[in-house]
This record gives sequence, structure tokens and C-alpha cells, in this order.
Amino acid sequence: MSSENVQTKWGQFISLIIVFFFWGFVGSANDILIPVFKKVFTLSQVQSQLVAWAFYAAYFVGSIIFFLVSLKIDVLQKFGYKKTLSAGLILSAIGSFLFVPAATMESFPFFLTALFTVGLGFSIQQIVANPLAIKMGSPNTGAHRLTLAGGVNSFGTTIGAILLGIALFGMGDNKKTALSLDDIKLPFIILGFAFIIVAVFMNFSKIEDPEKVEESVIKHPHSSFSILDYPQLYLGMLAIFIYVGTEVTIISNLPALLHTSEFGSILEDAIAPFIALYWGSLMIGRWNGGVNVFNTSNLVNIALKFIVPALGFGVIIGANIFAAHDVSSFYIYPFWILLFITVSFAGGKNAGKTLMLFGLSGLLMMAAGLVWPNPEIAKFFFISGGLFLSIMWPSIFDLAIAGLGKNTGKGSSFLIMMILGGGVIPLVQGKICDLDLTNPNGIFGITYTHFSYIVPLIGFAYLAFYGFYCPKILKSQGISHVESAGGGH
Repeated sequence: MSSENVQTKWGQFISLIIVFFFWGFVGSANDILIPVFKKVFTLSQVQSQLVAWAFYAAYFVGSIIFFLVSLKIDVLQKFGYKKTLSAGLILSAIGSFLFVPAATMESFPFFLTALFTVGLGFSIQQIVANPLAIKMGSPNTGAHRLTLAGGVNSFGTTIGAILLGIALFGMGDNKKTALSLDDIKLPFIILGFAFIIVAVFMNFSKIEDPEKVEESVIKHPHSSFSILDYPQLYLGMLAIFIYVGTEVTIISNLPALLHTSEFGSILEDAIAPFIALYWGSLMIGRWNGGVNVFNTSNLVNIALKFIVPALGFGVIIGANIFAAHDVSSFYIYPFWILLFITVSFAGGKNAGKTLMLFGLSGLLMMAAGLVWPNPEIAKFFFISGGLFLSIMWPSIFDLAIAGLGKNTGKGSSFLIMMILGGGVIPLVQGKICDLDLTNPNGIFGITYTHFSYIVPLIGFAYLAFYGFYCPKILKSQGISHVESAGGGH
């Protein structure tokens, strides 16, 4: 049977995307914990950022451990995807329960240990779930299944912080301003039990392991696995590092940019809507990319490509209006959404072409934001980076693991390791921003904080290069499934 005709296994896929929801939910919970810990433990801003570092370090360390173990035992082939995924969920549950003694002891290092443990569990879940989503149906729609799962992840990010905020602070007239560490216990006990329930559910679900592969697609004279044998993988690792770093750095440095007099001296209390628009842009893009998974007629597919982003934008506007934010300046943003939809049609279902076009588009958006004379418009060029980044993760992942065969698990662990980019690249851009302290005249007639967006511009340039070059590598290896995805369905 041709791989073109393999249908997406929806029952199994829906079980899997619950895990993606959790990643988003807990990831955004960190944004609530950082200011809480900063206040309770009287931390500096740098110390409070150790919360995020504990998370990124866990992905990195977890991936290294997984790889070292897989040199002796092929974990995914021996234990299966389901059991490995369940083990990752149980590890995250243990981390969640560790919040209780951490709160009792009022220990910041203990909290970081708990978060690190949750992150370790997530690293195992990511290593398993990403390739599994790609393999749950036709290879040609693998990247789009991962995009749909990413859309669920973005939805988790959107509501996770809101729900945890309500759990910790309450709402309406009963809202608290002071917070004791004891208040953190119950939400994380509930989260721990939720992880266990999902692990049990996952273990008894009908998720099938992809067929065992005895040989990798490429034959090598030596049997041991080497990254250098797979240029699609080592170039893909750099792509994941740069992708995550670019995604995080655009938004991490946006408050500093909007705070400059050049961009209107927007204060902290008015920054939230712009942050919501950025993460919402990733949600719009992922929802839009997920449309390709559904087996619909061309006409319905085209209609959904416009309807789904409109719904996503409606969610962002509605949430901000509910929170009593002024979003009148946002009504120009559909221009960028229409631009994104146009590029997504041009990319179709081809992972390489899509990545190249979105990389070039992101590069142009960053360039426009750097030179556009009106800051009121320029900031939306930078925020629109979220739209063009939204579908990159699955496209990179799909290209990077193509042709790895039985080494897919090892390759996947190396890719997850590169999430570390989210902790490194923002520091580079932040260092450029700090030049404004010693050079108030800026560079090229703009502040260094404004100029710092050269960092995501360079990131987009590499991502466009990888989308262009990787399909050529795969073609030379006789691998064509990523290239044969067809036109703009």
C-alpha cells in the first residue's frame, strides 16, 4: 500500500495530543511562577530567570541521558513508544509532587529541582511524541499532524497561565494580592495526579508502535550510529537550536523594545496584550497548518485556511477585551495574517519549501521592522515573526529525521537537546540591548535595543537555508517522501 494513502489514525492521535496540551500548560505556568518566586524569595531578575533555565537545562540533560542509554539499548524499539511516553509522564508527576516539600521547606533550590524533574519527564515525552505524531499516518502529512499537535500545545499555553493564575490568586472580588508558598501546593498536586491519569490512559490506549526497522535507510560500513553520517540531522540540530532561540528571543526582548522612547515608552502594565498577540500568532499559524491533516476537498481546505486564522485572531481579541485591554491598534494586524496565509498556500504540504518560504518571510519581516520609519507599524513586523515561526518546528523535525530508520529515537533525542537554544540566543540579543546603557546615541540612527532584532533576522536566514538545502541532501540519499508532498492543498 502506498504511503500516500495511509490515513491519519485519529483515535490514537487524539490520545497523543493530550500530552502536547500539558507541555503548553506547564510551560506557561512558569511565567506565573517567576514573579511569584521573585517576590517571595526576594530574587534579582537574573536569579528569577533560573526558573526558565532549570526547564531548558532539563531538556538538554534528559536528551543526553536518553541518547547515552540508547547506545546500549534501543529504548523505543525495546520498550515501545507507549511505555516510554508513560515513563516520561510519571517522571513529570514526581516533579509536580516535589513542589509540596519545596513549599513546606520554603526552598528556592528545591523548587528548581522540582521544575527540573518535570522538565526531565517532558524531554522523554518530546523525544517520543514528536516522531510518533509524524508516523501516525501518511509521511506526506506528518509535519502537518505535528503542526496540529503544536496548535493544541499553543492552546495549552494560552489557558495554562490563566487557570494557574485563578488557582493561585482567585478572581473577581476574592482576588488575593499576597501569596504564600502553601497556595502553590494544591495546583501542583492536581497536576501530578493529572500526569498519572494520562500515563495510565496512554498505557491502555490503542496507540500502536510504528513498525520496527531493522536497518536504517542508508547503509554504512560501520554499525555504530554517528551524527556525521546524517547531514540532515546535524544541520537540523542547528536549525532547532536557532528556531527555539529565535522564537524565544523575539518575545523576551519585546518589552525592552516597547519600553524605549522610540517605541512609545510602553510601561509593563500595558505590555501583556502584545505578548498575547505574539503567542497568539503562533497559535494562529499552527491551527492553520493543522488544517492540512484533514481529508477535505480543495474548496473546503481553502475556506478553512481563511476561517481558522480569523477564529484564532478572534480568540486573541476576545481574551484581551475580557481582560479590559485596549486593542484598537491590533485591527491592522490581519494584514500580516493574510500575508502568512498567502505564503502557506505557496508552501503547500512540502516541508522543505514551506520552511524556506517562511524563513525568507520572517527575514523580510525583521528587516522591515528594522527600517520602517513608523514604530507603530514596525512593532507589528517583529510580532509577526510568531506567524512565520509557527509551523517551523514540525517542518525541521520532519526533514531532520527522514531516512534515519532505526536511529530515529537517537536522532530525535539530539533534536530535543537543541531546545537549549531558547536559553542561549535571547542572552545574545539582550547583550546587544544593554549597549544602549553605554551608547545612548544608538547605531544607524536607531537604539541598540531596536538594532538587536538583527539577531532573529540572522536566525530566519539560516532556517530558510536549511529548508532550501536539506531536501537536496535527502534526494542524494534516495529519500523523496518529504519532497513529494504535492502542491497547495
